[in-house]
Amino acid sequence: MPRAGVVLRLARAVVFATVCGAVSVGGHALAGGGAVPFPVYLAAVLATLALAYLADGRERGPGAVLAATVGTQMLLHQLFDRLAPGEAAGHVHGHPAAGMLLVHLTVAVLSAWWLHRGESALWLILRLYGTPFPAVRLLVTAVAVPDARPPAWRPATPETAPLLGRLVSRTISRRGPPAGGRH
Repeated sequence: MPRAGVVLRLARAVVFATVCGAVSVGGHALAGGGAVPFPVYLAAVLATLALAYLADGRERGPGAVLAATVGTQMLLHQLFDRLAPGEAAGHVHGHPAAGMLLVHLTVAVLSAWWLHRGESALWLILRLYGTPFPAVRLLVTAVAVPDARPPAWRPATPETAPLLGRLVSRTISRRGPPAGGRH
């Protein structure tokens, strides 16, 4: 695999592992779980990184990103719950189990959406980078922002007097009902 492919694959896996790890440890702490020891957190994120790197390699759709995110965050939640239990570990952090599941799924869906949008943007940039230069130049000029400077103000001069009040002959008015026999 070319060096650029390895770097890209590693960068995508790092983002995925960081988001899943941060969301899971943050949710664990906010839900009343105990403090997750840093070595446990680091091992979980590195394991997630390794799995994400192995599973990576091509653009993934929203379903695949959602499944990977939900699965990973649920596994990390279980890991943190067993290795860093809080005061209410036997009571699912003091919340009903259905509520905890709903919160986890909501956060997982939101982070999966965010990750998929980033994934889509990255692949769009890569596809544009791979297009021939004239096509990129054409695209850039098509969406270029016009000059944002205000237009220079010039007073009206007699040579460019407006044509206000002048009538143009042979005009046809098409407003209103037909004029019957009038031409």
